[in-house]
Amino acid sequence: MLFKKILVLGMLLCFQCFFGQKVRDSIPDKLEEVVISSLHLNDSLLNAPAAIGILSPKDLQRNNLTDISAAVNLIPGVLMQSANITTSRISIRGIGARTPYGTNKIRAFYGSIPLTSGDSETTIEDIDVENIDQVEIIKGPLSSLYGSGLGGAILISPKLSGTAGNNLKLSTVYGSFGLMKNTVSYSLNEKTASLNLSYHKLASDGWRNNSAYYREGLTLAGELLRKKESKLTYFGNYTYLKAYLPSSIDRKTFDENPRAAAATWAASQGYKQYNSFLGGLSYDWKISQKIKNSTAVFVNYKQNNEPRPFDILKQYTFAYGVRTQFSGDFDIANIKTKFNAGFEYFKDDYSGRTLQNLYKQNNGLGSLEGFQLTGTQQNRSFLNAFAQLRMQLSKKFEVQAGMNINKTEFTLDNNFPEISSEKYSYDAIWSPQISLLFKPTNFQTIYLSASKGFSLPSVEETLTASGNINSDIKPESGYNYELGGKFYFFDRKLFAEIAMYRMEINNLLVAQRVSDDQYVGINAGETLHQGIEISLNYNWQINKIFVLNPYVAASIGEYKFERFNNLGNDFSGHKLTGVPANTANAGLTLNSSFGWYLSGDFRFVDKIPLNDSNADFTDAYQILDLKTGYRFEIFQNLNANLAAGINNVTDKQYASLILPNATGVGTAAPRFYYPGLPVNYYGSFSVAYHF
Repeated sequence: MLFKKILVLGMLLCFQCFFGQKVRDSIPDKLEEVVISSLHLNDSLLNAPAAIGILSPKDLQRNNLTDISAAVNLIPGVLMQSANITTSRISIRGIGARTPYGTNKIRAFYGSIPLTSGDSETTIEDIDVENIDQVEIIKGPLSSLYGSGLGGAILISPKLSGTAGNNLKLSTVYGSFGLMKNTVSYSLNEKTASLNLSYHKLASDGWRNNSAYYREGLTLAGELLRKKESKLTYFGNYTYLKAYLPSSIDRKTFDENPRAAAATWAASQGYKQYNSFLGGLSYDWKISQKIKNSTAVFVNYKQNNEPRPFDILKQYTFAYGVRTQFSGDFDIANIKTKFNAGFEYFKDDYSGRTLQNLYKQNNGLGSLEGFQLTGTQQNRSFLNAFAQLRMQLSKKFEVQAGMNINKTEFTLDNNFPEISSEKYSYDAIWSPQISLLFKPTNFQTIYLSASKGFSLPSVEETLTASGNINSDIKPESGYNYELGGKFYFFDRKLFAEIAMYRMEINNLLVAQRVSDDQYVGINAGETLHQGIEISLNYNWQINKIFVLNPYVAASIGEYKFERFNNLGNDFSGHKLTGVPANTANAGLTLNSSFGWYLSGDFRFVDKIPLNDSNADFTDAYQILDLKTGYRFEIFQNLNANLAAGINNVTDKQYASLILPNATGVGTAAPRFYYPGLPVNYYGSFSVAYHF
């Protein structure tokens, strides 16, 4: 049935090639210089003394517009493992690879709004791909502006209306395993204000048992009171999600029946369901000719219900905060100097409880609530103060220095079955950074940097097995040293980037599982993260009709335990769990002046250690994705885009997500594997009307 849909889309494509009005695209003969977020001291990727991966709207649209992981994995040194969209883990240069579930040790922002909770967990999957203008991934603790995050920071820019007047867009995606996504968006852009309103619905039957997925989202963004020297920006994003969870499986099941769900998760029909909202206001204004300020206030709300085989978890989180940042320039002894300074205050209030799951007594109907088992309340707040200074010593030399100071405290209240209350705070953490930048020409940059970063334990990691606060737990900290270069060659037709880094992590946090839903943390050693990242992007104008954009990106790393002793086991010298040493990407995009385009992406992922003992590894794998489409004009001001694609063309069996250090219950084998999608197909169609 799906093949027929793809065939029909292909026939429509051919029809439009012959009879439709073609959209004449301009064919650029040079690569455009990349502009980065205004939060940095520099507005150009070339002049930033850091390794920053950039995902443009074209990068985000290379796949089927439903899952951001395919785009994130284009960036060397970054690995986003994903299963069923809602279950994912992002690691940067191996940082965060051992996290049992989810993403931590990385801070993420949607505009000025933190996506990272007070418990250090980051979720970016709720933001619809079509509502993102650009993604920046800062690799390593090279920026003083974002606080806790040894791995780095992820900055997501909301899509604001760019074209003057009214714009209406409708798009639909259909694909394998019941994949369906419908989106409608409206934007208005006038002289003093803009508005962008978007609604999407995404659903899938899932290719594994107990893996159906459903999400709805409404996003509002825009600007008000827009003047030459000031503007008010507003954001709002609401998400409803219900996703069934097949969980991980053992190696035998992975090899023989990867569509199977874990038996207990299938029997209980386990799922995750939540409502979430994040919103904020940001005011940017020019105080004087040389000083600007940007101040944002934000809220973040989430209510979660998660029936699991061993219990039912109910959670409520409400976070709020403020961030203000001053920037400007001045001269010190005839040396041009720019500065950036400010602070961020964040408060997170959490309450959660667990109940019995009586699914075994529910006649095969899935989860059923029983008596309450536990009840807790957690409150965490922190203050980040930051400053960065950039001094242009000459036309070719610059120096940049920064400092971040973090002060964090939290309280823990147990209110069931016993009542207790504890409060704890960490000493102030200082994180300095310094970078040197040399520009041989206007389009070539070499930089050298040294920085210190930290990551706080999650509240769960600070607890003992009895549920009390362990005051001996320390934050992870690390020193990062990096040498890199960014170069345009051949009249800006080729852009090359290289980064060599070494990071030493102290007070390694280890999560030890003490029950089905309880982990305790210990500081167990040191890890070493070092490697080299290379990326090449080329713009080849074949003729007046066709332009070819090939790219290559690779990460070659060594991630290992320098010193690691856990429960009497010495794992020193072993490979770091959960991260491949090597990854590589290659691909191309062929664009034409008459609207037709073709893209292909090849990805290699090396084998991944599954446990600290290095007794088990995944297999290395290669994935090939293809997409083609045609942009055309139906009539004046009404444009369309018709596309079709195939993911995992060779039908490779691979693990798209792993559970590090999984253990079996009794004599059962450990369940390390979340199988990735087999070969799958999709087709999409969109129309946009400007009036």
